[in-house]
Amino acid sequence: MSISHHRTASGRPLRVAPAWVGAAGTADEDHLLPVREAVWIWSVRRYARSALWALPAAAVLDGWLTLGIDTPPGELPVALAADWLSVIAMIALAGLLAGTRSRRPAIAGLLIGLAGAMLTLPLAALPDGIAADGSPLTVDQMHYAATAAAVTAGAGWLLLGWSVFRSKLVNPADGILLMLAACAIGAGSYAQQPLPTVGALLLLAAGTGLAWTGARLIPRA
Repeated sequence: MSISHHRTASGRPLRVAPAWVGAAGTADEDHLLPVREAVWIWSVRRYARSALWALPAAAVLDGWLTLGIDTPPGELPVALAADWLSVIAMIALAGLLAGTRSRRPAIAGLLIGLAGAMLTLPLAALPDGIAADGSPLTVDQMHYAATAAAVTAGAGWLLLGWSVFRSKLVNPADGILLMLAACAIGAGSYAQQPLPTVGALLLLAAGTGLAWTGARLIPRA
């Protein structure tokens, strides 16, 4: 997007953008956006390029938890940090794809992934096989709830991976890796080693590729 500079009455530079700008993708599939939307997309992409590095960071923390190594702060703070970084990465990835032809499945993946994070958060502090005190749910129902939360989060990542694969904005191989990692995430507590560790490695590879490509190849304006 070309931007010219003019002076306002106060002497400060005024940034003037063209009246219309094309969204990423093919001309016959995407619509022209007015300048107010173009400026919004530029701001979202600037955020997304930086926030995408939260995805490999979350994968590292998830992989660390799967190894069963004792951590000084405990597993709960590490798991909460990993989930928080995953939410940031979901928002960044959906923002990165906001101007592509796969923006609709990306938004759907973001909403489903956020629902999975909301379901996972209340269950994060509970050990396996223990129900919360005063909860109307039994131990078996708590297990089903944790499984449903994992499946929901995995479905969100699966849609985001599909969006990356079809976007033609970044490397489609990263979308394939993200979809494979989503299968491991959706397996939840049913996943046996080494599947959780392999899923974390796939998520690390996909996140690193997306963050690296987003920082280098995606236009900054």
